[in-house]
Amino acid sequence: MLTKLSVNTSKHTQMLNITDMIRKAVEDSGIRSGVCTVFIPHTTAAVTINENADPDVVRDFTMEIDKLVPWEDGYQHMEGNSAAHLKASMIGFSEQIIVENGRPVLGTWQGIYFCEYDGPRRRNIFVKLMGD
Repeated sequence: MLTKLSVNTSKHTQMLNITDMIRKAVEDSGIRSGVCTVFIPHTTAAVTINENADPDVVRDFTMEIDKLVPWEDGYQHMEGNSAAHLKASMIGFSEQIIVENGRPVLGTWQGIYFCEYDGPRRRNIFVKLMGD
């Protein structure tokens, strides 16, 4: 089963907690046991799993990735968003999550985050569920 979700980002660099959206997609699928793949079909956005209990983790994450890959650094890409492409490739375009008892299996402190690196934009997220 394939589900298409959408998010609107409001900042140039932003992490949106999409855990509840993914949980709902899993629940709506009726799959009790299987695998959920979350895929981002954009070259300047990504998805990751990280801590969702303390909002400072998101702040620290975005601050540090901006230090590692600054927006301006003499890039040659004519669109001017090379940093966004680099960050998205570093973080990755998909996450695979086990589904058991009709729910994504995540650690106590884990959440699923959509990572925007060239916003604000309207973005798509694809969720592919395979299982019983």
